[in-house]
Amino acid sequence: MTGLKHVYRLMRKELVSFRRDPVMLTFLVYAFTGMVYIMGIGTSLELKNASIAIVDEDHSTLSRRLSDSLTPPYFLEPVEIGASQIADSMNRGVYTFILDIPPDFQADIVAGRTPTLQLNIDATAMSQAGIGAGYVSSILLDEAIEFVSGSSQAFEPPVRIVTRMQFNPNLIDSWFMGINGLTMVITMLSVILTGAAVIREREHGTLEHLLVMPLRASEIMIGKIAANSLVVLTATAISTGLVIRGLLGAPLQGSPALFLMGAALNIVAMTSLGVTLATLVRSMPQFGLLMMLVVVPMNILSGGTTPLDSMPTAIQTIMFFSPTTHFVNISQAILFRGAGLEAVWIDFVAVALIAATFFGIALARFRASVAAA
Repeated sequence: MTGLKHVYRLMRKELVSFRRDPVMLTFLVYAFTGMVYIMGIGTSLELKNASIAIVDEDHSTLSRRLSDSLTPPYFLEPVEIGASQIADSMNRGVYTFILDIPPDFQADIVAGRTPTLQLNIDATAMSQAGIGAGYVSSILLDEAIEFVSGSSQAFEPPVRIVTRMQFNPNLIDSWFMGINGLTMVITMLSVILTGAAVIREREHGTLEHLLVMPLRASEIMIGKIAANSLVVLTATAISTGLVIRGLLGAPLQGSPALFLMGAALNIVAMTSLGVTLATLVRSMPQFGLLMMLVVVPMNILSGGTTPLDSMPTAIQTIMFFSPTTHFVNISQAILFRGAGLEAVWIDFVAVALIAATFFGIALARFRASVAAA
């Protein structure tokens, strides 16, 4: 009971210190509101407003139809340029797509020949380039078939594919990117807040004051982890309701309580990692550099944006031991697919084991750091 009282009072001290730090408080509020919202609406995986130019060397009815078919919101209004401008425009990145329609294109189509259209793509815009090539090809093929046959229904493909989009039928990417942004912010803030708390104690000399009290190193560390975990978990709950469900309009399917349970385990793991990193450095600038080397790859390779299956086998093996990988699985399964505990219990167990391991490492490092102080 004495140990619990010590942890409780240390938690209160941490919360008071955090409340009196306006910079960190402002950063926390912005991260869980503005940053999550901006990541939701500002990052798009869809083809939207792609710049395109047309080199019309045919000037026929069909070439004008092809140009008119490339319309918003997928493309900006096509700009007609000359053939001599293609290389320079591509080199300067003026247009993502440049469609070259050759002379006598319509005449060749009518005569039954198979003319070739040239589509130049700036592949440095990887997302738009990959998706846009398929869009352009499909649109132009449909227009050519309708021009020749007089009806878009004249060509009946041998196979009919019926597509049903599950969980996000309108492919609204702000839902996906918003939740992905929230998981990244949770991971990042958990490390920053706890690491900053440890370094702040050391820089202000208050860690020595704590050590002369009848406190154990484990109680000091648990107090920091518990207080900062509570702050991040509370901010997560507010952000899920206010930003994800409210501002972004994502229809969260699963249990919010189950999601917060998964978030709590991930937060404990990442706050423990924050303590470990803080014991390896002597100042906040060093902590920031080390955090970028560790936390940023954990977020990028967690499977939130790029599926884990598409990564090299070695990366998949390494990321299996990262809590962020399992937390992303938990978040997407619960919030998108409405999964229950029976579907995600393996990821829960994995995060719990990783959190326990990180906590043990952090405690060993923190005791060693305290002993050397």
